[in-house]
Amino acid sequence: MILAIDIGNTNIVVGGISGNDIDFMARLATDKVKTKDEYGINILNLLQLYHIDRKNIEGCIISSVVPPVLGQIKRAVELATGHKPMIVGPGIKTGLNILMDNPAAVGSDRIVSSVAALSMFRPPILIIDMGTATTIDTIDKKGSYIGGCIMPGVNISLQALTAGTAQLPGISLENPKSAIGKNTVDCMRSGIIYGTASMIEGYVARIEKELGERANIVVTGGLGRQICQYCIRDDFNYCDDLLLRGLSIIYNKNK
Repeated sequence: MILAIDIGNTNIVVGGISGNDIDFMARLATDKVKTKDEYGINILNLLQLYHIDRKNIEGCIISSVVPPVLGQIKRAVELATGHKPMIVGPGIKTGLNILMDNPAAVGSDRIVSSVAALSMFRPPILIIDMGTATTIDTIDKKGSYIGGCIMPGVNISLQALTAGTAQLPGISLENPKSAIGKNTVDCMRSGIIYGTASMIEGYVARIEKELGERANIVVTGGLGRQICQYCIRDDFNYCDDLLLRGLSIIYNKNK
């Protein structure tokens, strides 16, 4: 088994992978002030919670978009497993052709997701990742990563809405009853959920117009399943373990 970890701005996804099987997947809150010892305890507790013997872990791979936390997690993994983790970054073989102005500036999570998506779907592919930010990455018909977009995530948009208005309350992100809200809370839920779904569909349509053909759509991220069910298109493929599968592929290319 390998231990795969993706460090995001809000959550740290931790998974155990044996071959093509995801043995477990869990989330920790990203905390920039946590020490390596605290993260080490967190990792050990997860292994115990999912009945994983750490002696069965043969290696580890980490991707991160939060540099201050990467060092702590790296040392925590070494303490918890005894293995020095592989870090996704410059010098790591991914097999992905990146056609960007500065390939090194592309977030490691976006690269990892693209590698996984290419192993599962025929290009062209659009990868929609709905986390702290909502990103849409584009893989052309030749299998090259050619760019995409970054927009505010659902929770960031909701927080900005309530913080910037005097009479709109803080609400939980529950499914709306209908597109037409009958009270303030329902109007806000409708706006944030249906509005995000419509935004994504509109952007997908624009990218497909530029590509000149329809693409396979892959959705991932914590809020992906909730949002994509409100999209009018029915060809959105939700994959909650996309990042872990990508990390597994990259690990095997480099071990």
